[in-house]
Formats: sequence, structure tokens, C-alpha cells
Amino acid sequence: MNIEPYHTDAKLTAGLVDLIEYCQNEEAHLGIKMIEQPDVFEIEHHYQENGGNFWVATDKKRVVGSIGLLKVGQETAVLKKLFTYPEYRGEPHRLGRHLFQTLLDYTCAQTDLKKLVLDTPMGEKRSHFFYEKQGFKLISREKLTVDYEFPDRNSLIYERSLKD
Repeated sequence: MNIEPYHTDAKLTAGLVDLIEYCQNEEAHLGIKMIEQPDVFEIEHHYQENGGNFWVATDKKRVVGSIGLLKVGQETAVLKKLFTYPEYRGEPHRLGRHLFQTLLDYTCAQTDLKKLVLDTPMGEKRSHFFYEKQGFKLISREKLTVDYEFPDRNSLIYERSLKD
């Protein structure tokens, strides 16, 4: 398995779309259309040009995981698009944890970033458990200090300090 920063490639993008559609719609039944997520088709512009990044995990050239870091201010970034196929969750792969660690390692080089925020659908209990295990705390929307677009499906908002 390999985790690397995203680069423009039609097959990589197609694999990413397959992964996202599987996780959001076949598995979680959220009904989120790709037209609601134009960032997936503009990763270099949307994530990478402003100091964030986006990583894909591949196994034998198949996209099996992803995670994005969207910088939305001098001190804040948003964790986006953390997806893995079910067979890569938990032991022996722990791909979600490896992807998150890749993002954290990158933020260490971004000395001005002080916190991460994320949104996740209310019904995604497995995701809530994962984020809480990684040090994220549930906050109210009123406490969210940055504005960014996300396809809202009764989403919960989480925040994590990067300077602990």
C-alpha cells in the first residue's frame, strides 16, 4: 500500500470518485451527488494551491483511501474526504489512522496551523468514534469560527487542537 499526495491523473480521479461514491452512498446511504463536491475535480486548485494538501492511498494501483487538508485561515484547516474501503479499516491495515497521521505530519510543517475542524453526518457513528479517538471534540455549529462549504446531512462539527 502507498500513500502519496494527489496529482492530476484521470485514472486516479476516477478511482477517487468510485471510493467516495461507495462510502457516501452505497455504504452510508447519504445520497450525496458528485455535483455537490466540485472540489474532487479541482484538488490541486482547491486544496494544494493554498497550503493544504490531499493524499490518496493505493493498493496495486487501486485507490483505496483518501484524506484532504483544506486550509481556511492562517490558523485553521478542515479535514476533508477521509474515506477508506471497509477491508482497509482496522487491523491489519488501519488505513484511516495512517492517512490521518500523514495529514498530521504535514501540519507539523505548517507551523501557523493551530486547529483542525471537520464535519461528519450525524448517523456516521463509526466516524464519530474514530475522530474522538484521534483527539477531536464535538462542538456546536455556533462555536465554528471558520466558514466552508460541505454537503450538510445533519452534520456534526468536530474540532482538534494541533498545538497540544
